[in-house]
Amino acid sequence: MFTITRGRLALVSAVAVGAVVALAGCASGDPLDEGNSSSEGSETLVVGSQDYYSNEIIAEIYAQALEDGGFTVDRQFRIGQREAYLPEIESGSIDVFPEYTGSLLQALEADAPGGTADEVYTALEAALPDGVSVLDRADASDQNSWTVTQAFADTYGLTDIASLTAVTEPITVGGNSELETRPYGPTALKEKYGIEIAGFTPVEDSGGPLTVKALVDNKIQLANIYTADPNIASNDLVALDDPDGLFFPDNVVPVVSEKVDADAADILNAVSAALDADTLVALNAQSVNDQAAADTIATDWLTEQGLI
Repeated sequence: MFTITRGRLALVSAVAVGAVVALAGCASGDPLDEGNSSSEGSETLVVGSQDYYSNEIIAEIYAQALEDGGFTVDRQFRIGQREAYLPEIESGSIDVFPEYTGSLLQALEADAPGGTADEVYTALEAALPDGVSVLDRADASDQNSWTVTQAFADTYGLTDIASLTAVTEPITVGGNSELETRPYGPTALKEKYGIEIAGFTPVEDSGGPLTVKALVDNKIQLANIYTADPNIASNDLVALDDPDGLFFPDNVVPVVSEKVDADAADILNAVSAALDADTLVALNAQSVNDQAAADTIATDWLTEQGLI
């Protein structure tokens, strides 16, 4: 389905240090010692994340909650975009991954019809390959959006995506290189709304500070930024409304392998139950504005929620 653009887990390194680890005696948290889990009978669970700060925060929350529940966790964070990590999930190399319902569904079925959050979740359950499943979705979502500056919106009276047809100057789009081929990308703007795009500028930080700076500096006029990004409010940006459902509902959801047992699933479902939209924005703000580390953000939130 996808070409793997990132190698498998570091097997060569594991072989190289294997003898030393065996002689020295692994600590219970060593990812190379899968048989030494602190949860009786359990295996090491590999938790992955996208190369995106918000996704890493959620992955760290999952990892710490699982560790508090007695599971041994091997963190494989900042893997990349979906084209890189989805084959790893499908192969069973990754056991737990924070995903987004609509975007994952569209990656699996490009012609999926979309719908409500519940409809998208149900369709995703059916679309997943054998050996992979989703647990409870959170109320928190991190929607894709087409975002402009407030000044640009005011100049052309922009309110929703379709209103971009009123723009009379060239529009340059910015986002990850993968955006060019996404079903909601520049081609969709042309085909669905008749919006002419003058050019595409790759900005490889998943709608992060570099993308925001390019937008604020008018290097680009339209950017794909996730709605849980605190930069939208702090930089006076406008995420255009999407009444036509170009973007599917993107609720945060754990995607898991068959190694995730009922006890681990209960832990992850408890995290999802506590994670709402405002919370995700606040967690992201700690990273963006306060420069707090993902592990610190995760520990503080889990403790506050009584989850560890």
